[in-house]
Amino acid sequence: MMEVRRSAERGAAHHGWLMSKHSFSFADYYDPRHTGFGPLLVINEDRVAPGAGFGTHGHRDMEIISYVLDGALEHKDSMGTGSVLHYGDVQRMSAGTGVRHSEFNGSQTDPVHFLQIWIQPDTQGIPPSYEEKHFPKESKQGKLRLIASRDGRQDSVLIHQDASIYAAILDEGDKLEHAIDRARLGYVHVIRGDVTVNGVSLKDGDALKIGGEDRVVFDNAEAAELLFFDLPA
Repeated sequence: MMEVRRSAERGAAHHGWLMSKHSFSFADYYDPRHTGFGPLLVINEDRVAPGAGFGTHGHRDMEIISYVLDGALEHKDSMGTGSVLHYGDVQRMSAGTGVRHSEFNGSQTDPVHFLQIWIQPDTQGIPPSYEEKHFPKESKQGKLRLIASRDGRQDSVLIHQDASIYAAILDEGDKLEHAIDRARLGYVHVIRGDVTVNGVSLKDGDALKIGGEDRVVFDNAEAAELLFFDLPA
């Protein structure tokens, strides 16, 4: 099974200070065909105006991952964590029994562009926790770099779910092949550029749902950056 989700089909929200595209049903956007994929529930591509952001609000029992694409993302939470994230930084917050946080554009002059990803944990009621790590461009160039995993292996951030998230930057001549268990799910989100995945041509913002396959092949890339999710069914 391979199902393409084109960028133009995503939900959209425009609030003046925020422009957001939703890969899955979120807030006022609802599509019964796209309510998540395995434990992957949310991929929001957010652009926030200078000095603006999401005020303090609460979450529980959710793994929330931020992948910064451009600009400065300022985070504060009820655990006492405060940080400003830039390109290459990956933030993981496990909401667990409950946490409150805010996310603001850390610049007064430039917009911030980032992905916010929600994954449903397989264990509820854990203590909330926070982690961030930097993955330089060269660590993703021409390869799938593990950035999040259940056990934090390969210096990835730790998530409370049997899922792995990889990031890659691919250019012309790069070809990658990744083995996947046929009983699991794969999900590709193209951040920018062009790439072919298992023979399917994808562009900025496109996604591909994969099931029942034993490998994922990435080739024909042009200035591409992407995320690949290996997920339980």
